[in-house]
Amino acid sequence: MSSDTQLAIRASGIDKCYAVYARPADRLKQMASSGLKRLTGREGRTFYTPFWALRDVSLEVARGECVALIGRNGSGKSTLLQIVTGTVAPTAGQIVVNGRVAALLELGSGFNPEFTGMENIYLNASLLGMERSEVDTKLDDILSFADIGDFVSQPVKTYSSGMVVRLAFAVQAQIDPDVMIVDEALAVGDARFQAKCFARLKALRERGTSILLVTHSTEQVVTHCDRAILLDQGRKLSEGAPRPIVNQYLDLLYGRTKGPSAADRGMRVQADTEVVDAPLPMPALLDAFDADFASRQDPMFESRPCYNPYEHRWGDRRAEITDVVVFAGDTPYPQTIPARSMLTCYIRYRFDDPIVRPIFGFTLKTKEGLTVYGINTEMADAGKLFDSDTGSGVICCRVELNCAPGDYFISLGIASRDTSGEVVPHDRRYDAIHVCVEADGQFLGITDLRAELKVI
Repeated sequence: MSSDTQLAIRASGIDKCYAVYARPADRLKQMASSGLKRLTGREGRTFYTPFWALRDVSLEVARGECVALIGRNGSGKSTLLQIVTGTVAPTAGQIVVNGRVAALLELGSGFNPEFTGMENIYLNASLLGMERSEVDTKLDDILSFADIGDFVSQPVKTYSSGMVVRLAFAVQAQIDPDVMIVDEALAVGDARFQAKCFARLKALRERGTSILLVTHSTEQVVTHCDRAILLDQGRKLSEGAPRPIVNQYLDLLYGRTKGPSAADRGMRVQADTEVVDAPLPMPALLDAFDADFASRQDPMFESRPCYNPYEHRWGDRRAEITDVVVFAGDTPYPQTIPARSMLTCYIRYRFDDPIVRPIFGFTLKTKEGLTVYGINTEMADAGKLFDSDTGSGVICCRVELNCAPGDYFISLGIASRDTSGEVVPHDRRYDAIHVCVEADGQFLGITDLRAELKVI
């Protein structure tokens, strides 16, 4: 990526193995076996099971860069962060960190619960290498950022989890670190404090601080990070721009890989078979544009003008989204859509297996991946409109695009719930439709809330 002088973190071929003992006595036996090996040079018996938390993980983080580590629980994210901070040694590999490191790894780490908040400020800062005089100059800023009032004079053991995070982040962020590491700590803070924290992280980045962020919030990843790294079972699966890596993470998270299409399984439903639902009368606008839309069985989605060939599609394909027609007002597949126009999507689907209470979803996102609006038939209590038989049908979604000018992507999906209530994705087409909204007036932000300003 860059020369070492431009890097804040370089990790090469990191392995971490833990010894898992079935019984406490096995630990003592292993100590004796290891001692015998040192004396005789012979391999002794092993009394533990090796658990590899990390295998051959490499990464580089440039100065001023924000990188997200994402993955399912147990994927090795926290272990990697502990190695970066130096609290855990790798079994193999090399790690180089340039500069002062500040880390929020565990709730209350570095704090003595018996000490007051004020005492813990000085304790925590000293652990980070700060002199007392340096803390004195930053104390007012720390207290102002933490905003816990008189509780700073009370023992930390009396604090709520949110107060602990406030104080810990205030100390870590005010020391102007070269590397800032945050491991899910902000998840317990309220919305206002989270906004303040991310504003502070942005300011640190502008000064050249590198940030490693572990979070399960995909919105935080696409909004705040330059790159993302996906870990699974201790290995690095992929690395790159946040949006595609987040899509891979969601694919892993829900545990559903891409299944074969109906054609691959030899289960395509023919138009003249009895299982195809008789189409209801289509709206005149759609019927005039494509009279065969509802009855056509061939998939046409990928040939439509609005289609994004870089979509991320996954699911078990027991149900499929096969076609879409997009209108802005009365115009099909417009190149640009005037802001405040009514956007209508007619979505053709097919059930290859009976689906109990299918859930149809629609999400509008910015090109950066920030969700503008999302809805599904379960939220809208519209699930009763659909039966669970095999066959095909059409669903219509209409939204008013009160959006800022720019490029947006629409994701569509079909899912259901299993007997335990877990969501089962059948066909999820992330960022499948590309629309471009043109300006209509001026305002700040993503959406136009149609404000009225009057002098009275």
